Amino acid sequence: MDKMIAFCGLTCTECLAFIATRKDDDEERKKVAKIWSKEYKSEIKPEDINCDGCLAEEESRVFNYCKVCKIRECGKEKAVENCAYCDDFACDKLNDFFKMASAAKAALEEIKKNL
Repeated sequence: MDKMIAFCGLTCTECLAFIATRKDDDEERKKVAKIWSKEYKSEIKPEDINCDGCLAEEESRVFNYCKVCKIRECGKEKAVENCAYCDDFACDKLNDFFKMASAAKAALEEIKKNL
């Protein structure tokens, strides 16, 4: 499968939830839920680990946080492939996010450079 780059620049196809979903592997979902519950200090259940990626049309097949992500919401409203295609790149929402995700910034900057 080709890389799926989320609106924010993260690579969905490298995400543990995306991988477990594509494999349809319940044991993998349990592992991811355990890892993320500890990492994010939140209760994440194996049944929460179902995601077809940020660009998925069906909201029920997107990880919980992605359903409320302001960057994703904005990208969908503007109907862009990802934020690199946006006339407002890089906006305040993205710049705040990039403080935690430098790889996402680099991915979007590379896409923007090649447009």
